[in-house]
Amino acid sequence: MATKVYIVYYSMYGHVEKLAQEIKKGAASVEGVDAKLWQVPEILSEEILGKMGAPAKGDAPILAPNDLAEADGFVFGFPTRFGMMAAQFKAFLDATGGLWRTQSLAGKPAGLFYSTGSQGGGQETTALTAITQLVHHGMIFVPIGYTFGTGMFEMEKIKGGSPYGAGTYAGDGSRQPTELELEQAFHQGKYIATITKKLKGSA
Repeated sequence: MATKVYIVYYSMYGHVEKLAQEIKKGAASVEGVDAKLWQVPEILSEEILGKMGAPAKGDAPILAPNDLAEADGFVFGFPTRFGMMAAQFKAFLDATGGLWRTQSLAGKPAGLFYSTGSQGGGQETTALTAITQLVHHGMIFVPIGYTFGTGMFEMEKIKGGSPYGAGTYAGDGSRQPTELELEQAFHQGKYIATITKKLKGSA
């Protein structure tokens, strides 16, 4: 039976979505892994989204909170809001109380990825504060550490991400994930899928 890895994300302007797509490619490159992209529900009205200049959502299906239990591992992605995950993703996790009561996600590996507006905007604090959500569910946080190699030490080019997970900088919204940031996202997907497969095989 295939190992199921869910890449679950919220993206307002498309930056997180692009990372998610690359993470899926990385996860799917591992033999025996079924990687799926999912979005969490939007909580803002179309009127407000329009005023914020948000483009139409991508075509990834919306995930119901309880359906998380079907996966063997996860990579969760979201933009930063004042150094923490966006409210849309927090609202999604707030609806997983039933899974928490039964500890249905306990022991399952999970990674994190993110987008911030600036270099000091929370590339690490967003992941660090999100870990509390994983802890209460008993999930196993899987950072990428420095397994991305030389790409982690890039100093000449602006690059998002950290040992906590892949990341990008959105700036004023016009900046898109760079080739190096996308390579790091692919690496994260492959890395977590490999670990998820190993853990499932040893269970």
